[in-house]
Amino acid sequence: MEVIRVEHLKKSFYGKDKKLDVIKDISFNVNKGEVIGILGPSGSGKSTLLRCITQLEQPDGGSISICGLPLVKDENGKAVLSDKKTLRECALKTGLVFQNFNLFPHFSVLRNITEAQVHVLHKTKEEATETAMELLKKMGLESKADDFPCQLSGGQQQRVSIARALALKPEVLFFDEPTSALDPELTGEILKVIRALAEEKMTMVIVTHEIAFARDCADRIIFMDGGVIVEEGAAAELVNNPKNERTKAFLSKY
Repeated sequence: MEVIRVEHLKKSFYGKDKKLDVIKDISFNVNKGEVIGILGPSGSGKSTLLRCITQLEQPDGGSISICGLPLVKDENGKAVLSDKKTLRECALKTGLVFQNFNLFPHFSVLRNITEAQVHVLHKTKEEATETAMELLKKMGLESKADDFPCQLSGGQQQRVSIARALALKPEVLFFDEPTSALDPELTGEILKVIRALAEEKMTMVIVTHEIAFARDCADRIIFMDGGVIVEEGAAAELVNNPKNERTKAFLSKY
């Protein structure tokens, strides 16, 4: 079953004197239970791609569908957002884990995870708390429920942010360089959590610079550069035997 379909996506940003085409023409799909790794140099459009799919940016062209629902439709070469009801349904099917955690500093760990459940999913406080505690136990953080983000390590904060995303039961979870703000020791904590989710067949799209992790954890890898997909293929095959010269040059530095 197809969960995400992106076709001919385009996104530009406009400065004072120039136009920057960040995503020039990108098409790909994600199937249920699949893990997709997205690699590429800084500035290649990886994060912007995730932001377009999760409604943090509006594309300029192309189309996006989520679980068959049209998030963005192409109308005469222009990207047009769907109605508010459809946008909300699409939002509920996706979760995004940021590189800098984005936890509410004035909320406890528990409230960071229950807040959206109560206000978005309309769960009771008791139901939301039960779900939150189950997820914290899964993350090895059940003893931290009453702590505040400032009392946690970076790895612990990122695990809380993963729990918060999972609490809304998304169909697909997006990670935007989830380990880039962490030191190598804490990076291992997060990669272990993501590996466990992959074993549970959680559908995930992971933007990362952790090449070995992407090779071992992902089903497919997409290599981006200059706002386009340069190469795409089975994870181990792409990393161990890249076909494109640009991909080879990029991977040779790791």
